Formats: sequence, C-alpha cells, structure tokens
Amino acid sequence: MDADPHGPPATAAGPRAEGAHPMTERTIGYIVGSISSTSINRRLAKALERLAPAGTTLVEIPIKDLPFYSQDYDADFPQVALDFKKAIADVDGVIVVTPEYSRSIPGVLKNALDWAARPYGQGSFDGKPTAIIGTSGSPIGTAAAQQHLKAILNHLNAPLLGQPEGYVQSLPGVFTDSGEVTNDQTAEFLSGYLAAFNGLVDRYAKVSVGA
Repeated sequence: MDADPHGPPATAAGPRAEGAHPMTERTIGYIVGSISSTSINRRLAKALERLAPAGTTLVEIPIKDLPFYSQDYDADFPQVALDFKKAIADVDGVIVVTPEYSRSIPGVLKNALDWAARPYGQGSFDGKPTAIIGTSGSPIGTAAAQQHLKAILNHLNAPLLGQPEGYVQSLPGVFTDSGEVTNDQTAEFLSGYLAAFNGLVDRYAKVSVGA
C-alpha cells in the first residue's frame, strides 16, 4: 500500500503575539480549483483581485500544468511541481477558490493539494494562512465542497479562516469576465472577507527576531 500522500505535518510556527503591528504589505496567492475557460469561480477570483485593499496584492498560483501526482515522483520532483510549491512558499497566505463537482472538490484541485503535501514532511500548507471560498448558482454556494476542502487543509495543518464563510451565490451577471462585481451587497461581502483574511495573515506573519 502506498504511504499517505499527505504525511504528518511538520512543526509550524504559531501566530504572532497579540498586539503585534499588522503588516503593511501582503502578497496573497489564490488557487482556482477549475481549469475551465468559462469558470465562474475564476471570475470570483478576479473579483477578489480587483477588490484587494491597499497594501494587498493577489496573484494566481496556477495548477493546470501539474501532472497527476504519483509517489514515483517523490525522488525527483518535476519542475512544474517545484515551481508550484515555491509559489505557495513565496506568498503570505493562500485563498482557495473552489467549484463544487458531485458534492466535492474538483479532481484537479485535489491533485494540486497532493503535490503541495509532498515530499513527506515538506507540506507547503503547513502553517500557511489559508481561506476557502467558492461560487455556484445555488444559494449555498459550494458549501459541500468546502467542507471536504476544510478537512483536507486541516490535515495539512493550514490555519484556516473560520469566519466569514465564503459561500457565494453566482447570480446572472454578478461577475464580469474582468472581475467587476455588479452587485453592491456581494462586493461588500467580498471586501469584508478579504479584510478578515488579512487579519489572519497578519497573525501568522513571520517576524524577524534579533539575537
């Protein structure tokens, strides 16, 4: 039997001391769990990018070129997987934007998370502030998929944003292809969501400690 592709998490640094000053500049990576050219979740991701507050930059961490994970790769990681793990390491936090396929997350997203978890003991999400959000035509957004995703990310030892939960209903025309949000209530929610995630990121920011 193959070993657990996630493996036990390494020891991660905890949150900063209460009262520490918030970061003034943050880079947040986002992963879109769909490779569809017409994905409404990609539009949601673009909306978050447009709504990012001053001092916060959102950058995509692409997953479409990752091959199917196999333990056979562990001894010699392909460059695309190394680049993927480095992209996660280089950001202050990650937002995972997930569709819902058959009441769970898409296979392409699960595959990316398996790559992030390897090699054994070098999980990319260990201690990395992470938030989950998704949109669908349903009033409950992608709630079922997000519950599965939370279970995976908890196993990977990612500090997760608990509130607000990112269940976004995609009404017709609410997101344009360029990420403009045409509904004021939705835009307000997304802005608040980003502010809450920035708070989590600030809590886990790396701090230089003098000798």
